[in-house]
Amino acid sequence: METTRHFVATCYVVCDGATLLHEHDELDMWLPPGGHLDRDELPHETALRETYEETGLRPELVADAGPYDTDQVTSLPRPAAFLLEDIDVRRDGRVAHQHVDFVYFGAVERRGVAPMGRDEADPDAWTWFTPAELEARADELAADVRDLGRRAIETVG
Repeated sequence: METTRHFVATCYVVCDGATLLHEHDELDMWLPPGGHLDRDELPHETALRETYEETGLRPELVADAGPYDTDQVTSLPRPAAFLLEDIDVRRDGRVAHQHVDFVYFGAVERRGVAPMGRDEADPDAWTWFTPAELEARADELAADVRDLGRRAIETVG
């Protein structure tokens, strides 16, 4: 069996010492905004587009770009994490579907959520989590989501 891999991008949005998550219906887990790269998109563009579609927020990414800007090359914003995520694990333990996830951190100045895309989660489905709330709900939140949420809050400041 071949493993299908999709490229995705995620943005941990931070405002006033908290990060924004929602419970993903299909995956049954709490996640930040994000989604699949379109054919003509770069990962950081996907993170920004998906965040806007899902939340109506336009974060400023907190990501350095490398020193390699020339006439032929452009450095891209570096993700805070680059993850391989098992999405569909079969009963026999084989992985059928994975996401290659470019994870970014972004800052916004307001917390109001107003989705702009079609078929997005209701604004009330989104919750802002402080570091203490991330820890308090450890039984509901995956370890990587808690850790990256904390790191995003620390990085954005």
